[in-house]
Amino acid sequence: MMVRSTLANADYRPHILGLDRAGLENLLADWGEPRFRAGQILQWLHARQVEDALLMTNISKNLRRRLAEETRWEEPSVLADHQAQDGTRKWLLALPDGNAIETVFIPEESRATLCISSQVGCSLACSFCATGAQGLRRNLETHEIIAQIRVARRLLGLDAISNVVFMGMGEPLLNLRHVLPAISLLLDDFGYGLSSRRITVSTAGVLPGLFQLGRESPVNLAISLHATRNEIRDELVPLNRHYPLEELLAACRAYPLPPRRRITFEYVMLHGVNDEKQHARELVRLLEGIPALVNLIPFNSFPGTNYQRSTPDRIDSFREIMLRAGLMTVTRKTRGEDIAAACGQLAGQVRSGRRAFPLKAAG
Repeated sequence: MMVRSTLANADYRPHILGLDRAGLENLLADWGEPRFRAGQILQWLHARQVEDALLMTNISKNLRRRLAEETRWEEPSVLADHQAQDGTRKWLLALPDGNAIETVFIPEESRATLCISSQVGCSLACSFCATGAQGLRRNLETHEIIAQIRVARRLLGLDAISNVVFMGMGEPLLNLRHVLPAISLLLDDFGYGLSSRRITVSTAGVLPGLFQLGRESPVNLAISLHATRNEIRDELVPLNRHYPLEELLAACRAYPLPPRRRITFEYVMLHGVNDEKQHARELVRLLEGIPALVNLIPFNSFPGTNYQRSTPDRIDSFREIMLRAGLMTVTRKTRGEDIAAACGQLAGQVRSGRRAFPLKAAG
């Protein structure tokens, strides 16, 4: 089952921001225009971020007119703009159907990362995540994914973002139909020109989508693991009941990683749940043979949760066991917690979210 947008009075003109190079070339071919114009249009739209087709001065007036009249250009509006004490910035973006999504900018010394959403809400219902508590309304379309980057660049500057992570609201691998063209635009030299090393897609383990992503895109992969035993992960990540740890890790071993890359395994540290020394030793055994980076994430609380963050000493002991076993392991620094922008805290505004999740990726 794939979740589709159900906007009233839908405008079926293609959205200009949702067309990657292949999509633009097909549109131009239908209009009797040369395909090479796609690169010029991409540069205007994304590298220069124009908001009016009439400004595209190196293409004909007729083509500019058709782009202005026969494609859509609307973008989400900013409902709220919050900045944390550590410089993290979070935007609540309004969508035309009355829903709203959240996007987070995380500045650091060596990089500036934009964390973007791929769905309105999330169907996976992970028990430690505020987004999962919202349920799922629908998939974001490609133009709505790209618009998050445009909004951030408009407010921060065109060169402000060095990295993009699909770690916001939603499960990206259940929306590959729109996520993959967005990645294509991020990678395109005439689009955003990002290296594949600077783009990361995070998943809870939707295996059909995992295999498709591996075949079609060279970006970094992050796995939301969070447990070393099926009985614990079943509670934390209900998707595990369909794709248990054994199948997920077998898929990771078979994943076509680009050279000199590692799979990042995200592990939220929950006091008394998954943070004992025995869990660390189990994690070492589970990841044997996988080029791995383990990212320990101190739990970030949200209203209604019963979980507690592991103590710093327990997190340090867990990490030390991993390091002694030769596994590259880091503890993620919590960012933006004072504005509910930290990992697991994004909630947005989701109308009538659905709680059940599909078993096939929306590819």
